[in-house]
Amino acid sequence: MALILFNKPYGVLCQFTDESTGPKRPTLADYIKRPGVYPAGRLDLDSEGLLLLTDDGQLQARIANPRYKTPKTYLTQVEGDPQPGALESLRRGVKLKDGMTLPAEVKRIDPPADLWPRDPPVRFRKSVPDCWLQLTIREGRNRQVRRMTAAVGLPTLRLIRWQIADWTLDGIAPGEWREI
Repeated sequence: MALILFNKPYGVLCQFTDESTGPKRPTLADYIKRPGVYPAGRLDLDSEGLLLLTDDGQLQARIANPRYKTPKTYLTQVEGDPQPGALESLRRGVKLKDGMTLPAEVKRIDPPADLWPRDPPVRFRKSVPDCWLQLTIREGRNRQVRRMTAAVGLPTLRLIRWQIADWTLDGIAPGEWREI
């Protein structure tokens, strides 16, 4: 069984081919030259961080299927200064167009000191504060973290998945991967 921990850079598709008719975008094939592995879950084009790939279909389903409630932890830079009520809403679950989310674990954190710069950089506005949150969810709806933070008045500026279950990005630079 193969399990690969990949630090997906911003702007990379979570698939091995780009079927769009426009300009070709970077894909997993540009980084991972290991046949027979497939992503267990997805990250949006504009999200970064931990993506697990495996050749084990059962493990892939266990990681990606929401019924297993695998915890996924994100570091998210949000626009605004979160008030206790906004964070409490995330902890209780947020009503989205596709229904209530499960409760999230959330806390405000200091800006991560050893985080790589994003290319392109996040837009900075002197008149609008921003901060970092650590958010753990146990679902995997489409753009869920971004929709949850927006629903409580804190639009996401940068989103990095740091951990899935016990696997983390520790020691893996953007575009790099490690097989375990």
